[in-house]
Amino acid sequence: MSEQALFVVQRISAAILAPMVLVHLGLILVAVEGGLSAEEILSRTRDNAGWALFYGLFVVSAAVHAPIGVRNILREWTRLGWKAIDGLAMVTCILLLVLGMSAVIAVF
Repeated sequence: MSEQALFVVQRISAAILAPMVLVHLGLILVAVEGGLSAEEILSRTRDNAGWALFYGLFVVSAAVHAPIGVRNILREWTRLGWKAIDGLAMVTCILLLVLGMSAVIAVF
C-alpha cells in the first residue's frame, strides 16, 4: 500500500476511533461512579450484539490505526529496512486483532 493510502487509512481509522474512545471512557466513568462490579458489567454486555459490534469495530479500527503509527515510528527512529518495518507493523496488527477480538468474543 502506498504511503498516501496509509496516511488516508490512518486518518479514517482515527475518525472512527475518536468517538468510540469517548463512549468507552464515558462507560468506564459511569461504571465506576455507579459502583458496578465486573459481574454486573458482564451481565449487561453478555449476549448483547450491539456492544459486540461496537467493540468489534473498536478493535478493528485500533488494529488498523496503531500499526501504521508503529511503522512510522520505526521508520523515523530505527535503521531497520522496509521489510522488517512492514513485518513488525503486520505482527502488531495481527496481535491487536487476535487479542482484541478474543476479548470481545469472551465478553459476548
